[in-house]
Amino acid sequence: MRRCLLALLISQALWICFPSAAQTNPPASASAAASPPPPAHDTPLTEFPYTPGLDVSAMDATANPCEDFYQYSCGGWVENNPIPADQARWSVYGKLYQDNQRFLWGILDALSQKTEGNTANQQKIGDYFAACMNEAAVEQRGATPMQSVLGVIGAMQSKADLPTVLAKLHLSIADNGLYFGFGSDQDFSNSSNVIAFATGGGLSLPDRDYYTKMDAASRELRAKYLAHVARMFELMGEPPALARQHAITVLQTETTLARATLSVVDKRDPYKLFHKMDLIQLQALTPGFDWGVYLQTAGLADTKALNVTEPKFYQTLARYWKASSLDDIKVYLRWHVAHAQAASLSSAFVTENFNYFSKTLRGIPLQPPRWKRCVALVDAQLGEALGQEFVDRAFGPELKKQTLVMTEQIEQAMHDELQHLDWMSPATKIKATEKLKAIVNKIGYPDTWRDYSDVAIARDDFYGNVTRAMQFEVHRQLGKIGKPLDRGEWGMTPPTVNAYYSAQMNDINFPAGVLQPPLFDPKMDDAPGYGNTGGTIGHELIHGFDDEGRQFDAQGNLKNWWTPKDNTQFQQRAQCIVNQYAKYTVVDDIKINSKLTLGEDMADLGGMVLAWTAWKVQSTIVKPESRDGFTPEQRFFIGFAQWACENNRPEDMRVRAATDPHSPGKYRVNGVVVNLPEFGKTFACKPGAAMTSAKPCKVW
Repeated sequence: MRRCLLALLISQALWICFPSAAQTNPPASASAAASPPPPAHDTPLTEFPYTPGLDVSAMDATANPCEDFYQYSCGGWVENNPIPADQARWSVYGKLYQDNQRFLWGILDALSQKTEGNTANQQKIGDYFAACMNEAAVEQRGATPMQSVLGVIGAMQSKADLPTVLAKLHLSIADNGLYFGFGSDQDFSNSSNVIAFATGGGLSLPDRDYYTKMDAASRELRAKYLAHVARMFELMGEPPALARQHAITVLQTETTLARATLSVVDKRDPYKLFHKMDLIQLQALTPGFDWGVYLQTAGLADTKALNVTEPKFYQTLARYWKASSLDDIKVYLRWHVAHAQAASLSSAFVTENFNYFSKTLRGIPLQPPRWKRCVALVDAQLGEALGQEFVDRAFGPELKKQTLVMTEQIEQAMHDELQHLDWMSPATKIKATEKLKAIVNKIGYPDTWRDYSDVAIARDDFYGNVTRAMQFEVHRQLGKIGKPLDRGEWGMTPPTVNAYYSAQMNDINFPAGVLQPPLFDPKMDDAPGYGNTGGTIGHELIHGFDDEGRQFDAQGNLKNWWTPKDNTQFQQRAQCIVNQYAKYTVVDDIKINSKLTLGEDMADLGGMVLAWTAWKVQSTIVKPESRDGFTPEQRFFIGFAQWACENNRPEDMRVRAATDPHSPGKYRVNGVVVNLPEFGKTFACKPGAAMTSAKPCKVW
């Protein structure tokens, strides 16, 4: 139902989700306990504050670049940028995300106060924001808005009602925590077709391992989770003893489902997620659950083909349903409704939700101010209406042209790299080149803006706005099933500070939000610009040829186009990266799960190779100059490193170590340059220095 159901399994982004707290919950809770007044600088922006693409003040001149290039490039930034109290982590990306939020806040605040002359979309996003910011009205309604949904659960007479009830709940709150996820996506075997997808789900904690690991820290987190679920049941009106009993039921249910869920590493293998079935085959997996009723209720009675991403999960789910009482099923569903909708309810629910999923799990001391949560919600639910306003003010045609030119240069570098690879056969090179030429570059914003005319927004109904916007998106996604694929669609909104590659679309996407200083600085000379933005472009391009992306062909179909020998050669080179990153420590004694991060680590390394090659070609046209005491080559590498400057809370790092396919920023810098002989030459590093390697890893 939501993009994260499947697309993130086969699409690769440079970074993921800001703020970090949103990893476990819906983006930005919209209602909250009274927050302290914002700092004086926490005000709307009418224009962006400028930060240069290479910031000398962010460096640590006392560090030796050959021993720790990350410290050399980012030491000053790390020291001078403590983590804000409402963040799990703080980074160059995070700061730009907040600057974008403040800019969007200025847009929404103005539109929410304007009563005449707005377009239909301007009126919608302005009214949505006004309703969200009206905390008094939200508080007055308390948990009342949720009662109608809970009533659907309470009216169940037998387990035979479950297909009908689940379909209604999936349509109304779009949460794949309700036992499983159901949505649409491209057919792995024919990317031009959109089919139904039945995915795993049913969990509230970040990953299956949170339920199964038996170390002291994991047991403590589960105990606190149990207490949190009990408190949520109490907020729904249950006495403490019953609430505690019901919390145990929830944890037992989710633990059963967790044990049947694929690991995060297994989910990186598209073949393990592709099980195309007809309705008869799906029904055989869950004999006690009537899929015909479910699909009829969801308006999908004509569904013929489905991809069941985790068949064994559904078999476990069927056994659970058979063994469980109707009361236990109702308890589980009530919990997930409250959990999914806490952000839209009164401060008691929001605070309790924040205290566990943000404060306990990620170490965030303070709830973000209300304006941040409301801006993030508008972006999440009416993102292209808001994005159009953002683009009109912050992303002109010249920026789009500059980005496209650099992208084409990076692609030419990839083309040249392919032709000169000594480990790839001519047959595979032909297929790889065919795929490269077929990649579509999407820059800034979609060619056609989404139509939100069917979304009813009321200035005095925040909960209703959230619900109706969510239902609009659910129906939009389900409505794709059996229809021609829209290859112009974007998976991110224009203000997003991120970029991604989609294996099935075979496109790379750079929203306008990420093409702002310091990440993309048109005022800066080419060297740091190619190191930063060029590296990002190369990163996304390499995702088409990493351990996941390489399994899809030029049309986005899951198809093996590699010769056996070339496949072996790739695996051997990839293993070098796996072995390297497995030695790095994230926090405490937790090492990087380098099988999980392989695709991102490979993209970081290959992306920089391409950026360097493209810049060297460009430097023959525009002769680079030394600046700020650094050679052009040094500026290239410093520009590359400074996008990754960050500070992290240890709690958040533990969550990321288990769930995030990206390595920590330090290793996204040091882990790359150690494999680049050009870096060692640039900084005159001696053999044996920490940032050099006698046997560097190289795939692309």
